[in-house]
Amino acid sequence: MANTKRFEIDMCNGPLLGKMLKFYFPLMASSMLQLVFNAADVIVVGRFAGPEALAAVGSTAALINLLTNLFIGLSVGANVMVARYYGAKKDDELSDMVHTSMLTALISGIILTVVGLLFSAPILRLMGTTKDALPLAVIYMRIYFCGMPFMMVYNFGAAVLRAIGDTRRPMIFLFISGALNFVLNLFFVVPLHMSVAGVALATIISQGLSAFLIIRCLILSDGAYKLVISKLHINKDKLLRMVQIGLPAGVQGVLFSISNVIIQSSVNSFDDTIIVAGNTTGQNIEGFVYMAMNAFSQTALSFSGQNYGARKYDRIAKVLGISLACVSIVGLTMGNLSVLFGRPLLSLYTDDPNVVSYGLLRITYICTLYFLCGTMDVASGVMRGMGYSILPTIVSLTGACIFRIIWIFTVFTRFHSLEVLYSSYPISWFLTTAVHLICFMVVYNKLERQNTKL
Repeated sequence: MANTKRFEIDMCNGPLLGKMLKFYFPLMASSMLQLVFNAADVIVVGRFAGPEALAAVGSTAALINLLTNLFIGLSVGANVMVARYYGAKKDDELSDMVHTSMLTALISGIILTVVGLLFSAPILRLMGTTKDALPLAVIYMRIYFCGMPFMMVYNFGAAVLRAIGDTRRPMIFLFISGALNFVLNLFFVVPLHMSVAGVALATIISQGLSAFLIIRCLILSDGAYKLVISKLHINKDKLLRMVQIGLPAGVQGVLFSISNVIIQSSVNSFDDTIIVAGNTTGQNIEGFVYMAMNAFSQTALSFSGQNYGARKYDRIAKVLGISLACVSIVGLTMGNLSVLFGRPLLSLYTDDPNVVSYGLLRITYICTLYFLCGTMDVASGVMRGMGYSILPTIVSLTGACIFRIIWIFTVFTRFHSLEVLYSSYPISWFLTTAVHLICFMVVYNKLERQNTKL
């Protein structure tokens, strides 16, 4: 394993903080680069294609997440199971899990392509997408979803590598494909005047490159996670285990997206393209803060998964504590800096001062306390790493998703303003984090008692 061992991290022995940060920083960079795909789309169309195109791309974000989160949730299951088998040194089961995961990824991507092509237009209409933005939004969605097999293959492949401690190579692959995406965006939109079709096409080409690179990496690996194309198969037992952990995470993502679709529809209810465009730019700024925090959630997931497989439960509690402290520091720092420098950052997306003002309104309400979202995700990630996926799903859905929907149909309906709409976020994060931590203590104490009896 001389070639690939250097990319792996021993999560079950030695000091945790240094190893967690070594895992975190490439993962954070990878997450940022993934976000750059969409940010590049938004910046290019905002600068060169006008507010209607900007609103069109922004109107699709919640819907894209809605349709993809179920299958991306399955990659969480793949990550946990690969980490568990790796930590327990079960090489044969690890190999089975990798091949099952990658074939599942390809099938998932094909399903998503079909769903996106058939249902993009009617769902966008149901969301109340503005008349100016709707035709362009439909074009963007249909082209974008043709690249779903590439997106799924990359996400599942990256989940496998993260599970064994390798976050550097996925980062490198996304840097290469992200650079290509940006260049193609400019080429398709500026000289060829392809508008939203151009940025969507650029995205799927770059995603194709990232998928190719991740597959090549797994094929050339010499560990138990090596991918052999002829061995691709669906192991029913491994698929079931992956689904048991990943499906609740995916369902949570879907229902979270439903709440965000309802929020996007609430923004659309103002029937103002400028407000929708401002909301889009604000979402992109806060997305960078979220990705920086979410990388700690994925770090906590992988570290808790490996230590659970090795039955080192005391280290799981340390993983949670370190992750909560780190995500709070990152969230508070980046969130409030994004508010402080909001106007110049938002001006990168558009020259329209009204769009900038509405974008600043969103990030002021959301980014100031955004660290609470990070603590919520970290607590949920640790629970999933320990094999408890349904419980954090129920907590998150009740505390965040259902709460926001109730808020929209009660408080927001009574006080119809963007300020009231955006206030639902930090309140839901605080409530959900508190319940997650209580649940962790209950589960952790149960595992400790079981371990003592062995």
